[in-house]
Amino acid sequence: MNIKLSKISVLFGFLIACYMGGAAAQSSTEQKVKAEMQKQIGDRAKVESVRPAPVAGLYEVAIGKDVIYTDASARYLIQGEIVDLKSGTNLTEQRINELNLIKWSDLPLADAIKTVKGNGSRQLAVFADPHCGYCKRLEKTLADLENATVYTFLIPMLSADSHTTSKKIWCSADKSKTWSDWMNNAVAPTGKTDCTNPLERNIALGKKIGVTGTPAIFFTDGSRITGSVPLAQIEKKLK
Repeated sequence: MNIKLSKISVLFGFLIACYMGGAAAQSSTEQKVKAEMQKQIGDRAKVESVRPAPVAGLYEVAIGKDVIYTDASARYLIQGEIVDLKSGTNLTEQRINELNLIKWSDLPLADAIKTVKGNGSRQLAVFADPHCGYCKRLEKTLADLENATVYTFLIPMLSADSHTTSKKIWCSADKSKTWSDWMNNAVAPTGKTDCTNPLERNIALGKKIGVTGTPAIFFTDGSRITGSVPLAQIEKKLK
């Protein structure tokens, strides 16, 4: 009995050693791919991570919040999407969504305009520019959203006018009403522009979490939707 147990222990140890050796080799390959890819692209961007792709022989390279693919030598760069035809899942899109997740608790909500609709039980955050046409379209859509709290981060990206208008909205007595009046009814804000405001912090935050255009909508699970989307799509995410 003891001899059998001893053989089993040796076999188990051998299998563990093989696994660890394989994992080490894989890790070494990933490190080489990462180093070579970083060398190829230089200072233009940072390679965040490398891991085996869903397709054998390819490696997934995360650069910022985007994904590309390469071979084990990092000689060939492959841009495109990998789709599992059996399940219909877009694996590239799925991975990019994972990379773009944020922590809701990290959002500095005090730097946003707070608008409560109904009981305000559901929450979402919107990064918007006051001179963005798609942001105005989204704001009209959000007017029909019920029982939600919307945190609007003013992020002037389009022009100097965007900065001035954002400051006037933030400096107004009722930020939420002034924002709504401007976005929905073109009522120009008349507030001051010299009050303390979070605009620079909002811009820095937007860059940090990968907001490259407005509007960008974030949900409490950390996921996002970009652009002016239908109310049904927002409701689906809130559920």
